[in-house]
Amino acid sequence: MTRYPEEPWHLAGRMYLSLWLVPARELPRVADGTRPVTVAGRGAVGAAWVVYENDSVLHYNELLRAVLVRDGGRPRVCITDIWVDSPASMTGGRELWGIPKELAEFAIDRTAIDRTAIDRTAVDGTAHVGRADLGSAEVGTGGVGTRGVGTGAAADKGVRGRAATAEGVVATAATDEGVLAGAVFDPGRRLPGRWPLTYRVTQTLDGALKTSSVRSRSAVRAARARWITQEGSPLGELGRRPPLLSLVLDDFTLRFGDADLTSSARRAATP
Repeated sequence: MTRYPEEPWHLAGRMYLSLWLVPARELPRVADGTRPVTVAGRGAVGAAWVVYENDSVLHYNELLRAVLVRDGGRPRVCITDIWVDSPASMTGGRELWGIPKELAEFAIDRTAIDRTAIDRTAVDGTAHVGRADLGSAEVGTGGVGTRGVGTGAAADKGVRGRAATAEGVVATAATDEGVLAGAVFDPGRRLPGRWPLTYRVTQTLDGALKTSSVRSRSAVRAARARWITQEGSPLGELGRRPPLLSLVLDDFTLRFGDADLTSSARRAATP
């Protein structure tokens, strides 16, 4: 049995977040009993790379996609796709909250990165993420051992030609089936203060809806972001259009879940 912390989880680190307005027909499937929130035929989709570190109860990397949904008249967030590189996080997320976590391999470079490092080659269907430990990132179909990203990029206007900065990131994630996604984030000026955010996540757990509270606080930077996906990736839609908005949440602290005495009983019953 894979052991994991009881809820709530206290987490900290850095998040690289992008938001899109997506035609309703392209929205991923959400938890039964919820409906996507749509305006003028479009729904809100967010995708993020997260590095959990510092005082986190677990240290790991994460790639996720989520949809703004409605549970009755209440707005909620539903995580539709998510990968981590921690078995404890995967098992805990599934058993505590019904979050459909899968395992993947990550390559995340947060050192000073040249924003011109991503070159797309439409002819042979490969992409190269240059620099240091990502310098060998050449893939066609990809795999868990490869550290590159495929074609199908959509870029925020002006990403190319920016100078290297220490806060930027080049990130890729892959499974045995291929490369999931890659991204470049180029943060701008930090907004004053630390910003609080409270919301609730609704998933399906044991055949019923499970709603969990999330409370966070972070410094915020606006960012330019470029997402790159292969057509066969579960996240292929993210590479079809540029994000509407991208942010870097610096030095965040986050509490996920609620104190639940039944969680101990659930884990004790797990073989």
